[in-house]
Amino acid sequence: MIAVIQRVSESSVKINGKVRGSIGIGLMVLLGIEEADAQEDMDWLSRKIVHLRIFPDDGGVMNRSVVEAGGDILLISQFTLHASTKKGNRPSYIKAAKPDFAVPMYEKFIKVLESELGKPIQTGEFGADMKVALVNDGPVTIMIDSKNRV
Repeated sequence: MIAVIQRVSESSVKINGKVRGSIGIGLMVLLGIEEADAQEDMDWLSRKIVHLRIFPDDGGVMNRSVVEAGGDILLISQFTLHASTKKGNRPSYIKAAKPDFAVPMYEKFIKVLESELGKPIQTGEFGADMKVALVNDGPVTIMIDSKNRV
């Protein structure tokens, strides 16, 4: 699993012109799923996201997690995170999981992330044409690949 995590002051996702999810202060997370992903990837990545210390403390140092900052999470599925651009100019998405595997994994990841965060999260809709808006705070953007844990 690959996650692109952005600290935001606000973020939202629209589908067909209607807001599907929105948050104020928190994390907007883009999630890419591959066929090799398993429960241990979900568990590790959700813990990492929720406990990542990228919010400022009283001294202005990035020393607080989304939980400590009282923030929320907006999770958006994005298969293009697994794009390969090694050959030619058209990205290959062969590493991205097919929907029959990815949809259940995405739905499980939502539950795991909510459990780790201790409250419901906001989401997009897997496979939908989504319009994502955000105000990146900092800017702070971090990419994490669950296959690069060591």
